[in-house]
Amino acid sequence: MTLLLTGKDGKDRAGFMIPIPQYPLYSAAIAEYGAYAIPYYLNEKNKWSLDVPELERAIAEARPICQPRAIVIINPGNPTGSVLTKENIQEIIKFAKREKLFILADEVYQHNIYAETAKFYSFKQVLMELGPPYDQMELASFMSASKGFMGECGYRGGYAEVINLLPEVRAHYYKSISAKLCPPISGQAVVDCVVSPPKPGDPSYELFIKEKNEVLAKLKEKAQLVTHLFNSIEGITCNEVEGAMYAFPRIYLPEKAIKAAEATEQTPDSFYCFALLEETGICTVPGSGFREEAGTFHFRTTILPPVEELQEVLASFKTFHLNFLAKYK
Repeated sequence: MTLLLTGKDGKDRAGFMIPIPQYPLYSAAIAEYGAYAIPYYLNEKNKWSLDVPELERAIAEARPICQPRAIVIINPGNPTGSVLTKENIQEIIKFAKREKLFILADEVYQHNIYAETAKFYSFKQVLMELGPPYDQMELASFMSASKGFMGECGYRGGYAEVINLLPEVRAHYYKSISAKLCPPISGQAVVDCVVSPPKPGDPSYELFIKEKNEVLAKLKEKAQLVTHLFNSIEGITCNEVEGAMYAFPRIYLPEKAIKAAEATEQTPDSFYCFALLEETGICTVPGSGFREEAGTFHFRTTILPPVEELQEVLASFKTFHLNFLAKYK
């Protein structure tokens, strides 16, 4: 991101297009660097898809305010759990080409795909398949050992693959990286496992595949469980958890609850999540922390706990939610 800054203020500052809802790291980094966040809204009514007309609206509104330099895409989605189709990725790449945007592809959950109809396609793969002139576009792809099925959040390590930089720009990029400290040795070791897993014939291959399939199968079961339960409860809708490790259900709060939240100077979904935490011990993240479309309320919850524990948590959540609705009707 620092490579893409303009070093100027006001309408000459760099602009970064970010999805809403988004992983808060991006808005925080943009604010820290004095750049401008250009929000584009994912389409909740269509599985949190990324619509090109919405991208065009967002960049047109931003041009008088900043210099758009890059677009951030999170696929699979955090916090939404959505997975982009290949056709959708092609459209995004063509949009970025038209608007001369650097693509920042956050693909850290690429191994975590659960929906039968979903498949992960990397931006680099689609970029190359499109051929000239798209295969010459600047792209940074992000992958991590801290997410997915490998280390979840226990290990810290990751990498960026950056392609098609001009040689003199790449030289400055390397200088910038060299000024930073290395991650812990254990994190580096896990990154090596992520990029070069055991292959057929290796001593550990059979055990690796068995453990990988078991972990991903359990996550798939829990993704389906969470999606089904949320959609069975009054006052909640939830898109299918297609990938990643989260559900991002929408909650329809009574007007009385919204007024009560205002009285405590909290956003309505924060008010809801704090009440959930205090009454049940269940910790979730309010949707307002990721930003959301005005007038809508959500929360993010993980699907990581063991199945039996998750079932207990969801049963407790359902009781809380129905009591909350009754209290504020």
